[in-house]
Amino acid sequence: MRRSTIIFLILAGLAVISGGCGYYFPHVYEGPVKTIYMPNWKNRTSQLGLDSKIYQQLSRWFQKSRSIKLTKERSEADLILAGEIIDIDLPSISWDQSARATEVKVRLQVRYVLKDIKTDEILWEVPRELWTEDYSTGRYSVNMADNEQKALAEILKDMSERIYLGTLEKLRAQNVQAGK
Repeated sequence: MRRSTIIFLILAGLAVISGGCGYYFPHVYEGPVKTIYMPNWKNRTSQLGLDSKIYQQLSRWFQKSRSIKLTKERSEADLILAGEIIDIDLPSISWDQSARATEVKVRLQVRYVLKDIKTDEILWEVPRELWTEDYSTGRYSVNMADNEQKALAEILKDMSERIYLGTLEKLRAQNVQAGK
């Protein structure tokens, strides 16, 4: 390779690195440090421990960003992320010709809000959201409770990711608006 080609490639690489390409990782927030007060969600269902499972899933997602801290103390927080479990339907079942369960459908209905504590501004509100998960029971499945729990775990994982990414999107928009 000629010397001028090597120099061109090095300069082009430096230009891309220093100029940036505008790409960011949507799963990581790198803005100003924000502390989020995240109380356990209100659980209006008879499914015990569901609020704790949601808290654990959300916590796992928020730990991905160094600039976001979770707290159980409202006085230490910039934002509040609160929610409510409105309803859960465990399970809806599909049957085959032999009267065997073939599919479980779990439905979870929630609402949540992200609010700036200092300004009292609602940054994001979802008044009603329905999450469903179909879970095939398999040909010889006997334990429906396991299938329900697997389907519910999948819903909680997907829902927590959506809430996390939505929160990051709102924080980025807030930073742009504030000129940060």
